[in-house]
Amino acid sequence: MTDKSATNSASYQVLARKYRPQNFDDLIGQEPMVRTLTNAFKTGRIAQAYMLTGVRGVGKTTTARILAKALNYERAGIDAPAIDVREEGEHCKAIIEGRHVDVIEMDAASHTGIDDIREIIESVQYAPAIARYKVYIIDEVHMLSRNAFNGLLKTLEEPPAHLKFIFATTEIRKVPVTVLSRCQRFDLRRIDAGVLSDYLEKIAGLEDVKIDDDARALISRAAEGSVRDALSIMDQAIAHGAGTVEAGAVRSMLGLADRTRVIDLFEQVMRGDIAAALAEIKDQYDTGADPAVVMSDLADFIHFVTRIKYVPAAVNDVSLPQSERERGTKFAEDLSVRVLARAWQILVKGIEEIQRSERPLAAADMVLVRLTHASSLPAPDDLIKQISEAGTASGTNKAGQNGSRVGAEPAAPQNGPDPSAPLQQAPGIDDSAAAPPKMQRQMGTNTKVASEPELAPQDERQEKPVLTLNSFDELIFLAEDKRDIKLRTLLRKNVRLVSFGDGRLDINLTGNPPPGFVSELGRKLNDWSGKRWTVTVSREGGAPSIEEQEQAEAGERQDAARNDPAVDAILKEFPGSRIIDVRVREEEPDLAEPPDEGDEPLDDFFDKI
Repeated sequence: MTDKSATNSASYQVLARKYRPQNFDDLIGQEPMVRTLTNAFKTGRIAQAYMLTGVRGVGKTTTARILAKALNYERAGIDAPAIDVREEGEHCKAIIEGRHVDVIEMDAASHTGIDDIREIIESVQYAPAIARYKVYIIDEVHMLSRNAFNGLLKTLEEPPAHLKFIFATTEIRKVPVTVLSRCQRFDLRRIDAGVLSDYLEKIAGLEDVKIDDDARALISRAAEGSVRDALSIMDQAIAHGAGTVEAGAVRSMLGLADRTRVIDLFEQVMRGDIAAALAEIKDQYDTGADPAVVMSDLADFIHFVTRIKYVPAAVNDVSLPQSERERGTKFAEDLSVRVLARAWQILVKGIEEIQRSERPLAAADMVLVRLTHASSLPAPDDLIKQISEAGTASGTNKAGQNGSRVGAEPAAPQNGPDPSAPLQQAPGIDDSAAAPPKMQRQMGTNTKVASEPELAPQDERQEKPVLTLNSFDELIFLAEDKRDIKLRTLLRKNVRLVSFGDGRLDINLTGNPPPGFVSELGRKLNDWSGKRWTVTVSREGGAPSIEEQEQAEAGERQDAARNDPAVDAILKEFPGSRIIDVRVREEEPDLAEPPDEGDEPLDDFFDKI
């Protein structure tokens, strides 16, 4: 029994290799490419080079081998390139197994240099040994060096009649345009989840394995359009479930969250029930779900609900469970796009925080807290509408009170406002105090009285206080306060100060600051300070830059350290050692001593902080 098990283990092939496509009919999801090649072969328009690109696992290398087999197809009655290679030809088996003498496969990831390409160039002049074409299949071609690409160009543009190139890459943008222009390019698409699910059902039937619909959907989504990934996950799931593939086992194996529970979590968040949401994510974490994966599934569901709002046909996706489609439709009817978009933005940022955090569950909790609070926030236009309505109601009430107050007076006062005018404000009652001037302008004219003057430029300046800068250091601190790290770095590294005054800055530039730096500095100074600044570039040398000053100080400290007898003895004792940096330790205060009478009280100190 032990010998039989060992034999079975030795002969076992993983599903991705066992069911590797043998012809173009076996390829799934690549119909446009097959149609183009079929028409090209029928009309004899066969290119000298092909470029296959796509994500991992969609069949680039397999397609290259099938294409090489089609180019060299030969059997009784057929001696020409053919797309229909379902019946095995003379060279088919050796090409598919990667051992044909005239079909040379090379991995560019391990053969990146010009010397490897030079071997190809020197051998292309020789005719194929037994096949029709000599075919070079270069996988991950984007890994070739620049010299290797340049060495290949001439041969690629004018190859001998017996030579064909087939390239495969996952990074098409890294391939030089000069190479792409000499190739026919085919983009192998990701496999649709529904098509991939049907394919997994077919493989399960061939393997005599039971797999439920939810498990197929989970594997299809986890594979992200890659057939190889889907088969690898299914292979692992079969071993995990001892021949039976169930959704629960797949979810546990991949650390995925239950989609139903993810939707429950979404409902709790949108309802504002933060306690239930935190309890749900903790429970899923305890059962083995990765918080980052849970948040990713939550983002996927938000995307699905948003798609339903704009593309109702998205609800017909057969790769999704019926319950998910029904609940997604209900959420699409109840939630606005603003709420969904805001939740998406919070999740996109939150997922990155979770992935970087050493405490993913705690990070996920904080993301859910933000989501829950954001779900109840009104949209900006709704908030303006509410304030406008409140201001209108306030103005109406005051006008009514004024009317009752002046009702006992003569009906037609000679010097007062017309009492019949709507929302007309009586003298002495300032309704504009109900809201800030900026908000009043947003609220419209309902709360604006007839006697209210237009705001003068002076009033506009009063809304934005003027900031006075007294030194260049304060300018650097201001850039830090505005979190403009790029400007702060340029000020420290590339600016030598000539003169500084409030509203005027004369500088000398050093190094290579980016173009437009001076104008950008002036614009930001105007914006931050609330007044006009003049920034000029002087021909005078100016004081050393902040970075130059720090380097000079560091050099002085190192020189002083070298002159220290103890340091000199250490350097002599350890040949090759050198001083990297010198740091001055600040003396710690003696906490045992009572504070002086002039010391500031701690309460006042913390109040200032």
